[in-house]
Amino acid sequence: MFFMYIYVFIFMLIFGLIFLITSLYFMLYEYMIYMDWEIIDFNSINICMSLIFDYMSLMFMGCVLLISSMVVLYSHSYMSDDEYKYRFLFLVFMFVISMMFMIISPNMVSILLGWDGLGLVSYGLVIYFQNYNSYNAGMLTILTNRVGDVAILMCIAWMLNYGSWNYIYYMSFFDMYMNYIVYLCILASFTKSAQIPFSSWLPAAMAAPTPVSALVHSSTLVTAGVYLMIRFSPILYYFDCKLFIILSILTMFMSGLGANFEFDLKKIIALSTLSQLGLMMSILFMGFPMLSFFHLLTHAFFKSLLFLCAGLIIHSMNNSQDIRDMGYIINLYPYTSSCFIISSFSLCGLPFLSGFYSKDLILEIMSMNNINFIYYFLYMISVMFTVSYSIRLMNYLMFMGCFNYVFQTYYEDNKMMFSMILLTFFSVFLGVILMWLMFKTPYLIVLPFMLKLMPIISIFMGVIFGFMFSYFNVNMMNSVLIFNLYYMGGMWYMPVFSTLGLYKYFLPTSKMYYNMIDSGWGEYMFSYSHMLYLYNMSKMNYFIENNNVKLFMITFIFFMILIML
Repeated sequence: MFFMYIYVFIFMLIFGLIFLITSLYFMLYEYMIYMDWEIIDFNSINICMSLIFDYMSLMFMGCVLLISSMVVLYSHSYMSDDEYKYRFLFLVFMFVISMMFMIISPNMVSILLGWDGLGLVSYGLVIYFQNYNSYNAGMLTILTNRVGDVAILMCIAWMLNYGSWNYIYYMSFFDMYMNYIVYLCILASFTKSAQIPFSSWLPAAMAAPTPVSALVHSSTLVTAGVYLMIRFSPILYYFDCKLFIILSILTMFMSGLGANFEFDLKKIIALSTLSQLGLMMSILFMGFPMLSFFHLLTHAFFKSLLFLCAGLIIHSMNNSQDIRDMGYIINLYPYTSSCFIISSFSLCGLPFLSGFYSKDLILEIMSMNNINFIYYFLYMISVMFTVSYSIRLMNYLMFMGCFNYVFQTYYEDNKMMFSMILLTFFSVFLGVILMWLMFKTPYLIVLPFMLKLMPIISIFMGVIFGFMFSYFNVNMMNSVLIFNLYYMGGMWYMPVFSTLGLYKYFLPTSKMYYNMIDSGWGEYMFSYSHMLYLYNMSKMNYFIENNNVKLFMITFIFFMILIML
């Protein structure tokens, strides 16, 4: 039965490669297939499933399947001790199938099928390890995602004004009704891609097993929102997107700042995902959907590699995720550490790795755009933070630390290593390959010398700050600074607002509502009132009969008077 993992791995790998090769053909000939598959045609009832196959959907599906195949092979070793490993495999498979539905649908109803499938299966995966932390994280994840699902449902209802749910028909015209559809889709994508103010669920979802985190953070759940917006991007040209640009840049800034003060290995990588999602969203709202898609693909590979390396490290460190306990793992895991460093450098945008091609292009196009200086400043600061938390993380893991786990048994599994090899290859070469293939005419970038140097300066500044943060000690600071540290590292109180801030007031209100309305006034008056009457009578009786001489005397006199009358 354990061969199930291998079969699923081979299936996903073959289909992923087929989709990637087909997407290149579609891209070369600018070919696109729009398919209406008639499921039921009975009297006047006609139910169709619409599918769209163009280079974008095929390429993204190929990338998702390739990464999923590597994650499944990795899970073969990672989940080997788990009692319910087949349940895990089926959940991952359902997760990937939901993403496929979402990618190939030009229809809002079938998009909802994949969209909701992602939310539900992600809940099942987040609560996979059954403890209170996982349950809380799962609840936060699914409830935040429900906001987006409701937005898509409202979008479907509003589209009844047009006569078809296929959004692909409405890309080229604009009227008053379109406002609502686009704003609802933006709301849905902001919840799924965890932009401010819905950011707090993403680090909480780290309660899931590490292979799932690799899948969620690279190419499935969080990228669904970005992908939806890339599909809707032709309509965005009619809108003023300033507010959305500000929110996505602030997400990028906030998560970069928080990651510099975090000590949980998986949360640091989760916050880095949040930062990259902010980058994709902001450049998309500035009007460059192709750059956003390009970064989406390159980011998927190096982020999944980063998570797989982190998973192997956590697995051997006796499931401890605190980076303060680790150190000098480069001596124990030469191969895993090399992959980790390559993917971190790719994330930073180090020249000639795949992250550089997309990230540098985004920064230079953004520099050419006539945008606000504050936007530009926050962009560059966010790039600096990306480098600084990567350097800090590498410092803690590789070159300093207390080396607590020196007497553990260390091994680098062959299956885990194979899955890392392919992802490392893509983390190095995918950027330049996609650069040649996706942009038929190169972007012309004309910048002053200092603006051209700014990304490189940000990277160097990030290295300096990274070393500073590595040797940064809480004992060095007074209480005011500790408060600031909590504010900066605590995602600007968003987790508090989305958990305690909500249920502190809503749970008592809902209880009162349940008592007064759900239980019903009839219930209260007729069923409950008898019991209340008897209870009060017996209470009074008990009070009277509790050897109270004065009351006995008063009642005796009272009765005597009554008799005499």
